[in-house]
Amino acid sequence: MKKIIIGICSFLTIISYAQNQRFSYEYKFITDSTNVSEVSSEIMYLDVAQKGSKFYSQKKSIADSIHQDRIKKQTRDFTGIDYGLVPFVVEKSYPDFKVNFFNNLDMNKYKVSDTREMNWKILSEKEKIGDFNTQKASLYFAGRIWTAWFVSDIPIQDGPYKFHGLPGLIIKIEDKTKSHSFVLKEIKKLTSDQEWVSDGEKKTFGNIVIIDQDKYKKQVIDFRNNPTKGMRQMLSGNTKIAMIDENGKPLDIEKMLRDKERDSKVNNARNNNFLELDLLK
Repeated sequence: MKKIIIGICSFLTIISYAQNQRFSYEYKFITDSTNVSEVSSEIMYLDVAQKGSKFYSQKKSIADSIHQDRIKKQTRDFTGIDYGLVPFVVEKSYPDFKVNFFNNLDMNKYKVSDTREMNWKILSEKEKIGDFNTQKASLYFAGRIWTAWFVSDIPIQDGPYKFHGLPGLIIKIEDKTKSHSFVLKEIKKLTSDQEWVSDGEKKTFGNIVIIDQDKYKKQVIDFRNNPTKGMRQMLSGNTKIAMIDENGKPLDIEKMLRDKERDSKVNNARNNNFLELDLLK
C-alpha cells in the first residue's frame, strides 16, 4: 500500500486522483458555544473513487467492523466499543455531486438528500499550507460563514463533509467562529478491494427513512424536544420489550425513559453549536 504523508513528498507525482484515494482530515469542533475552551477532535476519512466520495469517522468505521464481527460470532456483548464522537456519514456521487447525508435519530436511520447549492466566492489571496500552494475561498452555508483553502494541483472538486464545487481539493476549511474546522493530514492510495460501500447498503435495525433536508430539520427539532418518542410509540403498541443490565437483572424501562428525558435537556443545552447551525433555528 502506497502511503503519502503531507509535508514529505510532492503531490505532482500523483496521477489518478479519483482511483481509490483516502484523504484523512482532522476535524476539530466545539459543541458548546458557552464553553469554547473545550475542543473535541476526530480523524475523518474522505474516501474517493470513480463513483464518488464517502466522508466518515475513523473510529466509527473501526467500531462498525467490530460490531459486525461480534454479530457474526453470535455474541450479544457489545461493550467496550468506541464509536467516536461523529456518527454521521456524507456521500457524494460523481460527476453530478448529489449529496446524501446518513444519521441516526431516535429509533430510525435517515438518508437525507441535500440539494442546496454552494455559491463559493473565490478570492485572490493565496497561502502555503504544508507542501500545498493553496487559494482562498469563502462560502455561506448552513448558517455559518466558511473560509476554505483549496489546491488546484489535486483536481478533485471535493472536500470534507458536504463541501464541494471548488476547482481543486479543499485542504482546510473553518467557520468564522473557528468552532468547526477540517484540516487535511494525510493522503493514502487504497487498493481496488477497498472501494467504499454506501451506508445505504449496510444492514441496519429497521428501514432507512429517506427524506429531504427540510423534513430532516423538523426531525432534529422533534428529537431534541421528544428524545423518547420512538421508544414510547413502540411500547404503546404490541411490541414487548424487556431490558436487562450487565448482571442480567431486569431494568425499569419507565425509569430509563424518564432519565433519558432529563439527561437530554442537559445535553441539549450543552450541544448548542451544531456544524449546521441552521438546524436549530
